[in-house]
Amino acid sequence: MRYRISGAALLIFACIAVPLAAPAQQSQDDRIKALEERIIALEGQVRTLKAQQAQAATAATPATAVPAPAAPVGAAAETPAQVAGTQPAATLPVYGGASAAAKALNPDISVIGDFIGSMGHNPLLQTPAFQMHESEVGFQAIVDPYARGDFFISFGEQGVNLEEGYITFTALPAGFVLRGGKMRAAFGKVNTLHNHVLPWIDRPLVTNSLAGGEDGINDAGLSLTRILPAPKGLFLEATGQVLRGDSADVFTSSKRSDVSAVAHLRGYRDISESTNIDIGASYARGHNDLGSSFLTQLYGVDATLRWKPLRRSIYHSFVGRSEFIWSRREQMPRLQRSFGWYAAGDYQFGRRWFGGARYDRSDRSHNDGLTDSGTSLVLTYWPSEFSQIRGQYRLTRYAEHLDAHEFLMQLQFSLGAHGAHPF
Repeated sequence: MRYRISGAALLIFACIAVPLAAPAQQSQDDRIKALEERIIALEGQVRTLKAQQAQAATAATPATAVPAPAAPVGAAAETPAQVAGTQPAATLPVYGGASAAAKALNPDISVIGDFIGSMGHNPLLQTPAFQMHESEVGFQAIVDPYARGDFFISFGEQGVNLEEGYITFTALPAGFVLRGGKMRAAFGKVNTLHNHVLPWIDRPLVTNSLAGGEDGINDAGLSLTRILPAPKGLFLEATGQVLRGDSADVFTSSKRSDVSAVAHLRGYRDISESTNIDIGASYARGHNDLGSSFLTQLYGVDATLRWKPLRRSIYHSFVGRSEFIWSRREQMPRLQRSFGWYAAGDYQFGRRWFGGARYDRSDRSHNDGLTDSGTSLVLTYWPSEFSQIRGQYRLTRYAEHLDAHEFLMQLQFSLGAHGAHPF
């Protein structure tokens, strides 16, 4: 310590001497300013030396001189500053304390409201002028060190429905993740999304005609997921699911053995610092409403391209989506082979403003000779992260040579903590 103080004294002397030795032509103001800066720096070094001296004195004190009281269960550990006695206690945030323990017994609870207004004319699909479309209540929490639980209950004008309720085991050997309960099947992209995270007010025609509409392929069963080895920079994930076999009007289970199966392979890759792409391939198989002897098989391909610059123009981004679904439905008198697809893009042109468009076209699963098409324009405004106002103009051309011109308005709002959904 004596060496450190001597060093400081030498440093003080040197700093004072240097300005005095400055060239004569240097102005008096510049020299005074330089001297002040050096004095400030020296004061900082002196304070550092004093703090180090105080810590050294505390460390030299025998451990038995001041017996430490036994910490109560759940109390926070003392911080180094408190041990050194340089700061008063209870001035820093406490982690792992009583508040965190209480949270472990109370899951994250959220409520999301979805209010929709409709104007215009639709000759085939009549909807009310106003409807509280859905109120989703979510409960999410860690069950134990090996699993987490998620429940999503939707309240609508048609009643109460368990949209999803499952437990996910995240600590299985060999990197497997097992999920059991009721869940949205990993088929395609739109089928996995809840209503409040859709980039549109409605779902595309191909989803309504071939994949079960709003409820989609959503059933009770088991799901096993694993990340597969892949070349550098590629994220590859495979999912296999076995479900009860009842999903909207897509699959129907007439007996216990009429289970359905879903397989999904997903690949993700960063193209650049601002751009990434997500591509998936899906397959689903199950019995349809005609009985155990009739199968329905679905094949799907989806792609999502996202661009969002991280360093410049942070309020400009683009997301492009497309999905193709083939349906092979066994029925009398012949097999129905239907196909549908959609393509959509959403561009963020301001801090809170998004504009988008979508074109969709699909055959009907029960009659592949009838094809519907639609075009939509969407404008979205985000007052904050917890509310959203959206307008959508939708033109639908039905196979019966009927056109529907509609304007939809949506108001969404959320309360509480709601976990993020997969990209």
